Amino acid sequence: MRRDFHRYPESAWTEFRTSSLVAKRLEELGYSLSVGLDTIELQAVMGRPSQAEIISHIERAKRQGGDPAWIDRMREYPGVVATLKTGKSGPVVSLRFDMDCVDVDETKNSNHSPNKEGFASVNELLMHACGHDAHTAIGLGAAEVLMEKKSALNGEIRLIFQPAEEGCRGAYAMTRKGVVDGSDYFLAMHIGGETPSGVFGINSVGHLCTTKFDVEFTGKSVHAAAAPNEGRNALLAAAAAVPSLYAIAPHRNGAMRVNVGTLNSGTGRNVIADKAFMKAETRGATQEIADYAYRRSQEVVNGAGAMYGVDVKVFMVGAGTDASGDAVLAEKVGKAINASGLFREVHETVPSIGSEDATWMMLRVQETGGFALYMILGSDIEAPHHSSNFDMDESSMVLGVKAILAIVEELGME
Repeated sequence: MRRDFHRYPESAWTEFRTSSLVAKRLEELGYSLSVGLDTIELQAVMGRPSQAEIISHIERAKRQGGDPAWIDRMREYPGVVATLKTGKSGPVVSLRFDMDCVDVDETKNSNHSPNKEGFASVNELLMHACGHDAHTAIGLGAAEVLMEKKSALNGEIRLIFQPAEEGCRGAYAMTRKGVVDGSDYFLAMHIGGETPSGVFGINSVGHLCTTKFDVEFTGKSVHAAAAPNEGRNALLAAAAAVPSLYAIAPHRNGAMRVNVGTLNSGTGRNVIADKAFMKAETRGATQEIADYAYRRSQEVVNGAGAMYGVDVKVFMVGAGTDASGDAVLAEKVGKAINASGLFREVHETVPSIGSEDATWMMLRVQETGGFALYMILGSDIEAPHHSSNFDMDESSMVLGVKAILAIVEELGME
């Protein structure tokens, strides 16, 4: 399953093939399902592609083996929530699995495992370079095992297959829809990072709060030689903004990040550019620091626009907040993992590898009286996450499925 998802990667809000195959398999296993628009709060959606792009991705998903009936039932929004009710009293346990890929071209290096084994991405500029293909496969593997063990389990189990984790765009909309409401326990898990195979991290700490934003600069195009003084150079304004964004003073209270990922502008060498488009992000160790970085970034881009007489529009397209795992749940998970004997090392805490929008789900569960935790499943990786030659140790996925079963069994024994 992981290799199939890897071969046909889909970026944020376009996971129609993946979602349809997930839904089809879960239905076969006997789960109750909600899909697509039934799992998403429309007013909370951030950073979704244009309608024309969505239609194009739906058509591609059907061409590449997606289930047409399930795709149509999604109503142009991917995502799946599966529920298993054991019929016995017990806690509601929710588990989140993300499905989207990264916007990067997979390496053509012949030594790269997906190239050697024949499952490299066939979709240009799209690649599972963060392990979400493995997360989805682990979720489906866990679904199968949990259903097999239904008679020995208690309470209710929800499996949340989330779109649009990259760019922190999907979890907030699912949270606002209520998919984790009523959960006693919420668990998310990421494979790899800096944690090697055979090691399990109970509590991942230090997620960076983040804001993702696009900036549209609009000026006036004229002949670059005949009348440059009559133009308003959007390219120049955007280019001036970039080093100024990186020059924002760091916050005294903790880590802060600013990055400009893309900058596109211009139509010809002899034309003053009237349009420029930027994709950028800010991050901070706390919400206070993240808010500072975002506020200063807005001052920078608007200042650059004013300096060159260019109009500026900013669009917030994603966000992740800070959330801490609960000690009560960490203790229960630690008990289950240590008793399982699955791992050669079990670490109480491991550092986060970046930002994560599952924090919205964690916070919601905690606000409503439940407990939440973000775990790390160790896996040797071929290259850092989001690299074109990323790959992971597939055997770790089996340990991930077994770990989930052990945890759910432990939580149901209360």
